[in-house]
Amino acid sequence: MDNDIKKILVTQEEIEQIVARIGKQISNDYEGKELIVIGMLKGGLPFMMDLIKHINIPISIDFMQISSYNGTESSTILFKKDIESQVCNKHVIIVDDIIDTGRTIMEVQKIFANRHVKSIEFACLLDKPAGRCVNYQPKYIGTTVPNEFVVGYGLDYNEYYRNLPYIGVLKEEKYK
Repeated sequence: MDNDIKKILVTQEEIEQIVARIGKQISNDYEGKELIVIGMLKGGLPFMMDLIKHINIPISIDFMQISSYNGTESSTILFKKDIESQVCNKHVIIVDDIIDTGRTIMEVQKIFANRHVKSIEFACLLDKPAGRCVNYQPKYIGTTVPNEFVVGYGLDYNEYYRNLPYIGVLKEEKYK
């Protein structure tokens, strides 16, 4: 698998530092508040599982799944799994692997606005602003990446490469 990677953008050690930093920020920002952390399946799972270990306040967790990619292309947004938690009048943080076009975030924001949450914020490991087609800036950002096709630590190409412990750029010949 490592041979399929053109270059490493974010090392395992850098990911660990990012996770600790964001966990501390969230802990400080939500001290004394009722917080639900919602992971976006499947890609956001590794980030969320590591992140919650660094959140030092009481939280509950849940998961939802919305798909917007087919291969390397962002396509129609498909709602696959809803949360089970009641979120009305609670603070919500959505945890995802990457924010690229921003279209998925806008859909998720609409869903939770209709559920009358007290607040909603997004935490992403990676931000790819060059791919953005909506005006949105997440509150918690791990690091910014260039407009290249990245895999690893939850990010995939057709379900492969999620288990890499780092974020790397996939060689073009693997997906073209």
